[in-house]
Amino acid sequence: MMDDETFAMYREAGVIAAKVLRRGAEMVKEGVSILEVVEATEAMAVDEGAMLAFPLNVSLNEDAAHDTATPGDERTFSPGDLVKIDLGVHIDGYIADTARTVDLGSNGLLVEASRSALEAAIALVRPGVTTGELGAAVQQEIEQRGYRPVANLTGHGLHRYDLHGPPTIPNIGISGGATLEEGMAFAIEPFATTGSGRVSERSRTEIYQQIAQKPTRLPSARRILELSRKSHGLPFARRWVGGDKVEIGLNTLVRSKILHPFPVLHDVSGSLVSQAEHTMIVTEDGCVVTTR
Repeated sequence: MMDDETFAMYREAGVIAAKVLRRGAEMVKEGVSILEVVEATEAMAVDEGAMLAFPLNVSLNEDAAHDTATPGDERTFSPGDLVKIDLGVHIDGYIADTARTVDLGSNGLLVEASRSALEAAIALVRPGVTTGELGAAVQQEIEQRGYRPVANLTGHGLHRYDLHGPPTIPNIGISGGATLEEGMAFAIEPFATTGSGRVSERSRTEIYQQIAQKPTRLPSARRILELSRKSHGLPFARRWVGGDKVEIGLNTLVRSKILHPFPVLHDVSGSLVSQAEHTMIVTEDGCVVTTR
């Protein structure tokens, strides 16, 4: 069971996340700088009284997740782009994770597919339901519109300072899965695609997370670990690290298995992926969606 104080912090984080995501999405327009949108949206979250649970993800077209602005990023949004904006914030470690898709082209049905899949899954959430049932609802909504769910991306449990805990919420129907219980907090995030239905890793990585504690003498590496400490071990962006020789520090820490890299995830070239996501808490007879 979740106590009232914890519930209140999850709710507060959700209110902020919803407000900031809406404002950030409104900034996404043709010709606008991706870096400008990312930095402004992240700053808004902090100004509202939250901390970032991970760098703002801005993933375009066939890229589904884990992209964010690079240091000095010169990219701008182009006509026809399908833009996924994924925001995570926390209050004292209690996380709200939410995402929406901004369509700069003519992909309304694809955007609807992920959004309707999310709502169909939310409508089922209550104690005793299995995560496999949620996945089946997601899959049905996406496939009946002529698209594929991304099978190897999932929703995830949210715990204090833990972004990807149990339960795992699949985007396809599976037999069984975890059984939902009152007090669980998690994010459901359907992805609908015109492509293969599976994502793979690009060579480019902008987001990292510390996964081990080991000593290092390299000044740039120690600077990165200090940033991770201030982030309470939650994911951080390469552009958040100040100073020089950042790449050397990151590469050293990844090789030492102190940092885990999150490469950009993409479906096949030329495809389009949409995303929708809300955070919720299971209640006695349903759920409270914190990020509406």
